Amino acid sequence: MTTARSPNKPGALRALSLRAPLDLLFLFCCLILTADVLGPEIFGHGKTKDYALWYWAGQQVLHGGALYPSDIRNQFEFIYPPLPAILLAIPSWFGKIPLYVVLSILNAVAWWYTGMLSNAMTGADRKPGPWLEALPALVTVTFVFDMFDLGQPNLVLLAMMLWGFRLLQHRRSWSAGFMFALATAIKVFPVAVLPYLVWRRQWAAVVSMLAFIGILLYIVPAPIRGFERNAAELNTWYQGMVGSSSEKGFGQRDEQNWSWVNQSIIAVTHRLVRPINFNLEDPGKPVRTMNIIDVDYKTANWIVLAVSVLLGLGFIAVMPSQRQRTARSDAEELGILFCLMTVASPLARQYYFMWLFFPLTVLMHRAAFDARPKVQLGSWLALGAAGILMLLSLPPFPNAIQAWGNNLAATAILAVTLAWHIRHPPDAASSDAAAELKSQPS
Repeated sequence: MTTARSPNKPGALRALSLRAPLDLLFLFCCLILTADVLGPEIFGHGKTKDYALWYWAGQQVLHGGALYPSDIRNQFEFIYPPLPAILLAIPSWFGKIPLYVVLSILNAVAWWYTGMLSNAMTGADRKPGPWLEALPALVTVTFVFDMFDLGQPNLVLLAMMLWGFRLLQHRRSWSAGFMFALATAIKVFPVAVLPYLVWRRQWAAVVSMLAFIGILLYIVPAPIRGFERNAAELNTWYQGMVGSSSEKGFGQRDEQNWSWVNQSIIAVTHRLVRPINFNLEDPGKPVRTMNIIDVDYKTANWIVLAVSVLLGLGFIAVMPSQRQRTARSDAEELGILFCLMTVASPLARQYYFMWLFFPLTVLMHRAAFDARPKVQLGSWLALGAAGILMLLSLPPFPNAIQAWGNNLAATAILAVTLAWHIRHPPDAASSDAAAELKSQPS
């Protein structure tokens, strides 16, 4: 059982204040981003991107229509499990504008709590000032714009995962497992947290997550879709999204999987070892390749597996033992985990790197609060290097930079820097310095 924290203490969450200038700026940004969603729908020809798809999915549930084609060789419009469609059906019943308002509010709430949770979970022993607290949100604002503009749920999923780890820190393992399961049942890739929970022997969270995944995928939709129909749709979705992987692509988006828009470990590795046209998403563009060796599809998959295993072993190697864990090392460990979950997803488009919000926040706190000036400088330099790499994704720069994995490289810099912090905590540095002084003759 934990005691309530004062909102002025490190690790405490605070409420939004209308007296805080930066909180007012946050609200203003949310209004502008919501206007970007609602404006075209009210005054134009309708909001594009994924919003129309969410309305369609909700309407399919309301009218008993199919979510997926009967033939998995046909392209899926809706590439998510049935549960999200069930959730979308409720606001869709009221119409497009109410649905879009609900989705915008969810993104705004998720943005706020992502910032609050990230700042509260860095393991720092000092409370950040207003500008440091707001800095992660400011440097990731382009990703947030994508969340609102596209209508994608990655920001909401990030808030769910952070809340899950917050619950885990407060020994509420079953509730944490539910949050992880809900995120997984919506967009699958958060399932990557499961091996970490197993390694850290969070058995209650593991059991809870697996149980709730089953409940959310099979039990919750059954009263609405019918048990047999829901099971059949889940099977169709699995076959179309997971079972159809081939040299042409995977996950129903062949033209995107190998192109420059995907910066996952899988995609970048394949582009480096196979002669793949990274302009596949646009047939009008010339064929461009970037491979440094030429192997077949099967060999490329073995290389991906080897890289993934090495990354996993490297993560395990830098993890402190159970008795050496601290709030600080746990935050750095989770930062690396979020880096790995981001790039381990088979499809990691630009907006997926919104999940770097937490690793960025942890490093910013280290850069601001570490007692060692050189470590502070090194942390800021690492953040600057990662930031410059991510800026190369902006429209003025050629897509070839993204094909080479600029965001993937930025993620690697953040993860390596966090790993260094785990292996070189300030207490250890102080102890070494004290021992050295003690050994010197007087």
